[in-house]
Amino acid sequence: MGMIDKILVPIDFSDYSKNALKYAVQFAKHFNSSMYLIYVIEPIIYPADFSMGQVAIPSMDTNIQSRAEEELNNLAKNYVDPSIKVEIIIKTGKPFVEINETAKEKDIDLIIIATHGHTGVEHLLFGSTAEKVVRKAPCPVLTLREPIKGFKFNQNFS
Repeated sequence: MGMIDKILVPIDFSDYSKNALKYAVQFAKHFNSSMYLIYVIEPIIYPADFSMGQVAIPSMDTNIQSRAEEELNNLAKNYVDPSIKVEIIIKTGKPFVEINETAKEKDIDLIIIATHGHTGVEHLLFGSTAEKVVRKAPCPVLTLREPIKGFKFNQNFS
């Protein structure tokens, strides 16, 4: 076994995360690693009522889970070399918490995550999932910001 046996790649279906996936594929090929693709469904927070406070309720849309699974499987089919073992993971909660918990549960060796490059007010309001992952991660984290340098990733594997 190599030094990097398991790579976790958070996906939010943005072009940033798709490019991070392409980059992660090259790592996985180089180190002969398994890949874990994770998508986190954020629960809807309903405004406070006077008796209960804020209430987080999993989304009413029962199709979100199956649509996310379908999209992750499509990404795995179209972006990941067939020689790489891929596992799809879908969780519900705060993305940075679920990503780090999954990294612990699966004994991940490396997280490869895209940053969206928010600055100023946007960063103050929303923070950065990537930043929070880095701060709490149980393993090394490689953050990628556009334009990504390094491995070349021009091929699709469909």
